[in-house]
This record gives sequence, C-alpha cells and structure tokens, in this order.
Amino acid sequence: MNRYLKLGIILLVASCGGGGGGKAPRNLDNACALVAERPAYLQAMRQAERRWGVPVHVQMATIHQESRFVGNARTPHQFALGIIPLGRQSSAYGYSQALDGTWEEYLKSTGKRRARRDNIRDATDFMGWYMNGTTRSLGVPPHDARSQYLAYHEGRTGFARGSYNNKAWLVTVADNVGSRSERYRQQLASCRRR
Repeated sequence: MNRYLKLGIILLVASCGGGGGGKAPRNLDNACALVAERPAYLQAMRQAERRWGVPVHVQMATIHQESRFVGNARTPHQFALGIIPLGRQSSAYGYSQALDGTWEEYLKSTGKRRARRDNIRDATDFMGWYMNGTTRSLGVPPHDARSQYLAYHEGRTGFARGSYNNKAWLVTVADNVGSRSERYRQQLASCRRR
C-alpha cells in the first residue's frame, strides 16, 4: 500500500469520529487543556456558535454535565428487583445526550440526515440548534448557561411551567453548569491571550 493511500485512510478514520469518541479528554476542569488536547472540539463549538449564537463556554459546560465529553455516553440500565434488566433510563445518547425524538426533530429541521450524536460537530450543532430555539421561543439569553441547561434538561414546555422548581437536585446541577460555564469563559479568554 503506498504511503499516500495510508495517509488518506488515517485522515479519513481520524475525521469520522469528530475527535475523541468513547474516551474523555484528560482534564475536564481546564478549558485550555481540553481544547489543546482536542482542537476539533473547539472548532465544532465555534462553528455552532457562529451558526446558532450559543457561546462556546455554554456548550462546553452543558456537554461536561451531559456526557463528560464521552461521545458514546448512554444513560445507565434500570433493573427491577436489582437483577431483571428493564432497559436504559432514557434514549439519551452521545456528547449532547440528545433524546431520540428531539434528535429526529433536529434531523428533520436541519436536513442533516447523516448527523450522528457521537460526532462532536453534529452534537454541538444540535445543542446550538436547541438552545437557539429556546432563545427564540422563551427569550432565554444564549449566554445564560443555567437557564439554558434547565430548558435543555426539562424541555421547553417543562421549563416554561417551572417544573424544575420541584427538583432541588436539578437546580443545584444547573447552578453548577452556570458556574462551570463562567469558569470556562474566563479560562478560554486567558488561553487565547497566551
């Protein structure tokens, strides 16, 4: 096999997964380290930011919460009586933990028939699409990571009804997403100056 064909195959395989796949980056607490290890993540998030207006740091904090940057993440299995498998808690899958129905809505709305939830470019585009819809329909600013996360988790209808108010654990998680988003924003600003 000639070296150009080998190089082409390597580049094709490397580009298909969108970077990372089933393994999380080493340092999830430092945005600069994260994007240094996985530059494809930053490229994907910047592209989604340009298209949908959702800042990179909001996307990063949400993906951190949803999948810890594991491309093939799934919800845990449920068991009856501790031993009888009942299936997974939900159909959430991939970086963005998009549910089957919402993912299908995204595919139909954008015409991206080949998009995959385990591809970082597609996952961030989905997240941007969803959060942009939240901004348009509910007026939630795209930089408000806490509220965007609550609407992302509960769905727009649940968020509008305030369903999260009965879930103290979820409010705490959303607060953490908001704090992480701000920390990522500051880190990204500092690593761009270096």
